[in-house]
Amino acid sequence: MRKRASWLLLFAFLSLFSLTLAKTPTSFCKCTCAGNSTIFALDAPAASQKPSPNLLERATKKTCNDCNRQFCLGYSSCQGVKEDQILTMCFQRDSAKDQAVVWIFILATAGLLSYAGVRPWIDQWAERARQRRNYIPVSTQSEQ
Repeated sequence: MRKRASWLLLFAFLSLFSLTLAKTPTSFCKCTCAGNSTIFALDAPAASQKPSPNLLERATKKTCNDCNRQFCLGYSSCQGVKEDQILTMCFQRDSAKDQAVVWIFILATAGLLSYAGVRPWIDQWAERARQRRNYIPVSTQSEQ
């Protein structure tokens, strides 16, 4: 019973641990300029600019709507390229929660397959141990 409780506690901890790591996935913009591809993180902080005295500037989080030809032209890898030669693609990388679920599944599957592979040897060892435990040696000396 105590072993089962410890397994349940471990499972609950791992479940809650993966929830704490959950965050929004990172968005990326892939700019292909005349055959050269470059990937930019849209969540990266904007370059530091001095705010004008009359206007308070705030960094805004970019979305996939911002991944367009004009966005790509702002980087040195696409400068000097005509706008019709630029292809853009926006994608997201999995969140930490998704990665944790995949890794837990992979580890559990690998563990179960490993156990299934070594189970015949474990069963043979357990049977021999059971037989040794039940064996009672008989004295070979005859009583006179």
